[in-house]
Amino acid sequence: YWYDHYLRWNESDYPGVKSLRFSADQVWKPDILLYNSANEEFDSTLHTHVLVNSSGYCQWLPPGILKSTCRIDVRWFPFDTQKCDLKFGSWTHDGWLLDLRMLESDTSGYVSNGEWDLVGVPGSENRVFYDCCREPYLDVTFVVIMRRRTLYYALNMLVPCLLLSAVTFLVFLLPANSGEKISLGQYFASTMGMVGLSVMTTVFVLQYHHHDPEGGSMPRWVQVLVLNWGAWLLRMRQPGEEPGRSPPCAPSLLSCSSDNSDGGGSPVTHPAGPIANGHLVYAGIPIAAIAPVPFPAKPPDIPRPFLFSPEPPSSVPEDPLSAPHLSSILKELRYVAQRFRSQDIARATCNQWKFAGAVIDRLCLVLFALFHIVCSIAILMAAPNFAEAITKDFL
Repeated sequence: YWYDHYLRWNESDYPGVKSLRFSADQVWKPDILLYNSANEEFDSTLHTHVLVNSSGYCQWLPPGILKSTCRIDVRWFPFDTQKCDLKFGSWTHDGWLLDLRMLESDTSGYVSNGEWDLVGVPGSENRVFYDCCREPYLDVTFVVIMRRRTLYYALNMLVPCLLLSAVTFLVFLLPANSGEKISLGQYFASTMGMVGLSVMTTVFVLQYHHHDPEGGSMPRWVQVLVLNWGAWLLRMRQPGEEPGRSPPCAPSLLSCSSDNSDGGGSPVTHPAGPIANGHLVYAGIPIAAIAPVPFPAKPPDIPRPFLFSPEPPSSVPEDPLSAPHLSSILKELRYVAQRFRSQDIARATCNQWKFAGAVIDRLCLVLFALFHIVCSIAILMAAPNFAEAITKDFL
């Protein structure tokens, strides 16, 4: 909001004209910007019309999504409170040319969030003097105070940790001469070790799943151990692979070695199968599908009026598809084919890494389940009266 005395008029001279709307580039407006903006365009507001009434009162409310830098303090997570500053000020006008006045922040349109509670948005007016200039520079700073909601983190992180810690205290309630005292401690130690190992393996699985295809192709030993042996052992198939068929060739420009139609042992080129985008420009054509064209024993009889002269007639017009044009078209076709080839190879490589991550994830599931069952049975069966207690109390 601001006043512009050059935009005033007398309503009696213009009956019925109480307000006018101008585009943002037709009238003067203050260059108020968010100083600590983190947006790519810096000013992300939509330049809407300016509403001007007869007294020169101008109102400009540009909508926009503001992104700002903010220091996050996670020392007291998940019971933390974050404070983010929004500093607004003129970019070129000093305090002698433009006077800023702060209005109270209106949070009536605030939409509640599932993770954060809005505590308040206090504001302050600041007058800053720089060494370069005598005039002051004004800014208005709003502090957005947010408090994290702890219900989700309490149920998923704090309560399990507290229960596990409380259960460990029960070890000290057992008699010192009891053998179960050591067994219970071993069980808790093995459980915590399994949790730590599961987190480590999850990191490797996520690394494989989100691997950048431009970072390099999959090593050969990973393909053999994970994609071939691991997938076969866990009875897993790659997406799109039909059961009972041999695994497809690796996505590369090398052709797969197989026998041709006449029983020979020479390698031939076969199609690599349908890719995600359906392009088979570079996959090759099976030799068995190409039927040889027989040549006649002797040339056919051609009537003499249709025999061609060794010298081309001078009246034949020049072909527009000359050699330079054909070469340019061939170059463009090669570029398009190379582009499709690169996209298909990158997509196939990405799918390989994702499938490897799925195989490792399934392998860890089986190994951890076996380890948990074996450790639980071994630790519980180590108790001398375990079988007797199970027989008498539960059977």
